[in-house]
Amino acid sequence: MSTFKAPRGTYDLIPPDSATYLAVRDAIAAPLKRSGYGYVETPGFENVELFARGVGESTDIVTKEMYTLTTKGGDQLALRPEGTASVLRAALEANLHKAGNLPVKLWYSGSYYRYERPQKGRYRHFSQVGAEAIGAEDPALDAELIILAHDAYRSLGLRNFRILLNSLGDATCRPAYRAALQDFLRGLELDDDTRRRIDINPLRVLDDKREAVQKQLVGAPMLGDHLCEACKEYHEQVRELLTAEGVAFEDDPKLVRGLDYYTRTTFEFVHDGLGSQSAVGGGGRYDGLSEMIGGPALPSVGWALGVDRTVLALEAEGVELDLPSATSVFAVPLGEEARRVLFGAVTGLRRAGVATDFAYGGKGVKAAMKAANRSGARLAVIAGERDLAEGVVQLKDLESGEQTAVPLDGLVEAVSARLG
Repeated sequence: MSTFKAPRGTYDLIPPDSATYLAVRDAIAAPLKRSGYGYVETPGFENVELFARGVGESTDIVTKEMYTLTTKGGDQLALRPEGTASVLRAALEANLHKAGNLPVKLWYSGSYYRYERPQKGRYRHFSQVGAEAIGAEDPALDAELIILAHDAYRSLGLRNFRILLNSLGDATCRPAYRAALQDFLRGLELDDDTRRRIDINPLRVLDDKREAVQKQLVGAPMLGDHLCEACKEYHEQVRELLTAEGVAFEDDPKLVRGLDYYTRTTFEFVHDGLGSQSAVGGGGRYDGLSEMIGGPALPSVGWALGVDRTVLALEAEGVELDLPSATSVFAVPLGEEARRVLFGAVTGLRRAGVATDFAYGGKGVKAAMKAANRSGARLAVIAGERDLAEGVVQLKDLESGEQTAVPLDGLVEAVSARLG
């Protein structure tokens, strides 16, 4: 056992569990790849100011949860707490928006970091798959992203998730609502930290999960009652497009999410089998974020889905993914000459696309066959001196126990036929 352990609130992904995480990532990415989204990868750390401006200086993410560091050169950096600001920064830096083909559609996958109180389903290091459509204001784009996430979850076998939907308005209608909400909140009995939020970003008070706060929010003005006609029409088009495609959703007038950059469409995927930490992913439209970080006006929309949260949702529903075995064939040499010959045969099988492993370490027959069974392989290739003298190897079905001799030079074809 090592002297060191993973830092508190983090986890290691190791086999066999890691195969489930990879399958979830692939399933979420698959509909994005079919819909014109290209892959982007950004650094694990960025300038602190990128997140302070983009995510919002009043948010818990920036004020309490960011991991920050100072380089030897004096630069202030932060481990990325979310993906959108980094992806938009990368797109602007590469001038993707100037290529003339908007929206720029990107997807990404990686680890993110927030200093939170560790609990089941809430870690300080977590994995997400995200998607961003940059540079277009279109209800169909909002609906597309929600549908793609919905279809990804369905493809995994998830059924008991819900989609919460709201509109946060825009610069035209939100100021009047903000003033009305501030007047209401100032009449409540709130702690000092929450009162400070009233002046900085009163919508964040609506997102407070504490029961004592939620009880007082009964009767609070709702943004939906203050939307301008353009925002109402935009939101209704998103709703109609989702309904037309058979995607069920629930209107949630209190849904604001924890980031300051959202405008108009905002949504969240929740799973009731996860207890109080029910969110598995979410996103929304962020039409002003580009200007916040020094770019041109680029209306955009995106989401991020938690891989670890999705795995927990699968477990809550008892869904077991049909994962391919890491090994289809296991080679067992009997003697040094067989070891040399079968090593070459293993290389040939791998080059032919067959997942193949080898009995390393000079194991005896019994130990090697145990290793073959533990590997999950369907077939074992066994060879000794007599087999090699006859130019054959033994191909054994590890499920039925049936064993047949096949020509060594025809091994790839024989294995491919057996595996179908």
